[in-house]
Amino acid sequence: MRVLARVLLGLGAFLLVAGILAVTWIPGVVKKTPLDVDQTTNYEGHAAKLDPLTGAFDTKPAYAIRQTMVDSKKSGDDHVIMVENACAVFDTGGAKVCVNGNDPDLIQATTDIFATDRVTALAVQDKNLPDDAVPHEGLVNKFPFDVEKKTYPFWDGDVGKAVPIEYVGTKELFGLETYEFSYTVKDIPINIADDDPATPEDDSIPGTYDNVVTVNVDPKTGSIVKSGQDQQQYLDDGTEVADVVLTQTDASVKDYVDDAKAAGRQLTILLTVLPIVGFVGGILCLLGGLLLILRERSGGSSGQRVEENPKPKVGAGA
Repeated sequence: MRVLARVLLGLGAFLLVAGILAVTWIPGVVKKTPLDVDQTTNYEGHAAKLDPLTGAFDTKPAYAIRQTMVDSKKSGDDHVIMVENACAVFDTGGAKVCVNGNDPDLIQATTDIFATDRVTALAVQDKNLPDDAVPHEGLVNKFPFDVEKKTYPFWDGDVGKAVPIEYVGTKELFGLETYEFSYTVKDIPINIADDDPATPEDDSIPGTYDNVVTVNVDPKTGSIVKSGQDQQQYLDDGTEVADVVLTQTDASVKDYVDDAKAAGRQLTILLTVLPIVGFVGGILCLLGGLLLILRERSGGSSGQRVEENPKPKVGAGA
């Protein structure tokens, strides 16, 4: 009984410590952007791009690919360095890959390098960013953990700053309830393109930019599981030079939802189940151990009193 009591007391103390860590230390460890992100996002839709030689502006099927990777060597405990390579391509029926810059089906290709805070998910400046990295602000490629139903600042590279992205409602995607956010920008002055890649930047063509961006976010992890945009570009005289409507493919959305569900289950175990088991189980084990010790001591005392006051035996005498 004494051994069992000690086991219960030890187990109870261990569970209580685990419960305390689960509410004080573990959240600060697990509620951070991981350093092993390597994701590929696929989009489909349609696009039209003005041909400057013929004046044609035909709408065609299109796709886009975005690959996001963490530069783990340059990331640290507080900040994460992200590298995003993206392309938009007219879909002519071949393999959906990013084509080279000379391919006539290429609509746009970009590379973006930025740093975000691993807890808040907000863009930050970091000494490990390359010198030519564009300064970012607001949220870029994810939301913070425990997303709220409110307006957040969200980075738009064409606008060149963060714009307010508003909560618009909830939407279920493959069994996961998501928060939907959206923003609209119109008539934003931009440089459409250069007359010739070999010419100086001051030969760029001015124009304006419209876009409607919608994202669906897992409220627990802050992961963006679906995104899409409806973008147009115009010359200053009103001529439309680009119209791109792309939405994340169902297969890509399902992959992101599955990842979010798995991460959510891990968070539930670490931040909800573990504290309950730790505190409730720890207290029960400690009480059980103490009761066994008290019972043992009570039994020992009672036996001693019986030994000190023995009853006379029948038939005993001189």
